[in-house]
Amino acid sequence: MAGQLRYPGKVVIVTRGTAGIGLAIVREFVRQGANVVFCSIPSEAEKGQAIQRELQNSGCPGDAYFEVCDVRKETDIKRLISATLERYGCLDCLVNNAGGSKIDKIDDVTAQDARNAMEFNTLSILLASKYALPYLRETRGNIINLASIAGMIGAKDRMSYSPCKGAIIAMTKTLAIDESKYGVRVNWKSCPTQIQHLRPHDLISHELSVEVNIYPSSLELLQLLGRLGTPEEVALAALYLAADGTFCTGFNLVVSGGAEIGFGKKAQVDSEPGSGAGGNSQDSSRK
Repeated sequence: MAGQLRYPGKVVIVTRGTAGIGLAIVREFVRQGANVVFCSIPSEAEKGQAIQRELQNSGCPGDAYFEVCDVRKETDIKRLISATLERYGCLDCLVNNAGGSKIDKIDDVTAQDARNAMEFNTLSILLASKYALPYLRETRGNIINLASIAGMIGAKDRMSYSPCKGAIIAMTKTLAIDESKYGVRVNWKSCPTQIQHLRPHDLISHELSVEVNIYPSSLELLQLLGRLGTPEEVALAALYLAADGTFCTGFNLVVSGGAEIGFGKKAQVDSEPGSGAGGNSQDSSRK
């Protein structure tokens, strides 16, 4: 039915909700009648409060409230959950959106790099889920984790990032199994790095291998659909998992534009003429 709200009165937490995909999720859920608590680090407090005022004055049927939270800190996560319950009295959905990546190779990555990446991308999701679940069980709510196709198929020069996203996928499946007895659904979305943000050059410098010489105007060539995805499209996928996908749990909704399928250049070494899989063309010819 046109005009019918898809998530009215539901209470949602969105981590890192002040930019990009997270902000698009916050906006879409508020438009659909949800009461959304979104967070980011202290340096983005002013921006978060401005977004809160904008959404509260927008005439949307839902509500928005900003809370400072560094998801790497367990005490901040606890405070985020408490603030949500104090303001709205319950919790229906947790969207674990916070995360980040950088280019690194196995020869350069340090133990601390790996620990930092795991703490930010994976441990934060585990802890947010842990402290949210007692309340999600009461409402038979759901968790949506933002993963990546890097966690599904790997990614070049993402030695600290890809394992984190792979761990999120395994964690999500495990939580889906364990929480099914409470009626809590746990799903994840896998996106490529090629999602259109406000500053396309950031994708080049931070999200793509430095050995790939492409410009922002040609990123769409990586997609079967011939264009970049948008944060708003990823937000609609999150809304589906929360509001409509009521028989989905342990499910991966891939929002990639087909970036992960089809053949492409994969060889990392130059092959010599006549070389075979065994590396000895003379021996191969005798068989």
